[in-house]
Amino acid sequence: QVQLVESGGGSVQSGGSLRLSCAVSGHPTNFYCMAWFRQAPGKEREGVAGIASDGTITIADSMKGRFTISQDNAENILYLEMNSLKPEDTALYYCAASHLSMSGASVLRREMYGYWGRGTQVTVSS
Repeated sequence: QVQLVESGGGSVQSGGSLRLSCAVSGHPTNFYCMAWFRQAPGKEREGVAGIASDGTITIADSMKGRFTISQDNAENILYLEMNSLKPEDTALYYCAASHLSMSGASVLRREMYGYWGRGTQVTVSS
């Protein structure tokens, strides 16, 4: 009954910004970790940013300084703020949640997550 629904994707020009949202509903709604992943055509799904069990945030190296992740626990919403977007950021962005306890870079590993949204498309033009 757990459902994750992403929103906020769209088409922007290089250098622009977008804010993605992930609404979580159903049971259980409390997770140890939540994260954002993305997948471009012909590429493997990769970790973008995640929040560990203790609240520690990890952002992929190529996105540090440009992307930030946050969550509204009261409303069960996960956010991804993307700034200084580049064409290479074009991808389908997914929200993921896990009941597993994780720390550090583990939050960016696909196999750690059992709940996924269907994705929201982000397209960056030059």
